[in-house]
Amino acid sequence: MKRPADRTESQTSPETEKVEISLDSDAQTAELKELRRQLDEKQDRLLRALAEMDNMRRRTQREREESVRYANEGLVRELIPVLDNLDRALAAARSGPDVSRVVEGVELIQRELLRVLERAGVTRYSAVGHPFDPTRHEATARVVKSDQPPGTVVSEQVPGYVLNGRVLRPAQVTVAAAPDEDAA
Repeated sequence: MKRPADRTESQTSPETEKVEISLDSDAQTAELKELRRQLDEKQDRLLRALAEMDNMRRRTQREREESVRYANEGLVRELIPVLDNLDRALAAARSGPDVSRVVEGVELIQRELLRVLERAGVTRYSAVGHPFDPTRHEATARVVKSDQPPGTVVSEQVPGYVLNGRVLRPAQVTVAAAPDEDAA
């Protein structure tokens, strides 16, 4: 008889079952509310992070554009006094017949301009007497020279310029050629 008694004890009444379901339902509802709250919180954090990233991207883009726009500001500030000196040299040339003073003034301005360019990383180079190098020289003519080895730069029409080791403008040069090369 013990078995039937076990069955009756293990059986639940419909009211008890509803209470258990309702307790489970309340727990599930509370858990669901907590999960929704956590989801809303995480979504809010995600939206804030995305907005911050978008703001940072725009700020970086604006700073980059401004940096490019004003990148040469320092160089230009240093060139303005050179222009002032050129204006003074032109005024002196117009007012007086003394050409030697004008030439002297223009030479001073040229030296000043070369110093400004050197501070910016630009250097001028001369190719005369050096072997022809197609990466640094642009040959504009060949001249037969018996006193120079073939392929040597004998004159320079325009000097070359280098910016931090990179050729900005190759020197335009005349290159020596052997007498028999010209005949061929």
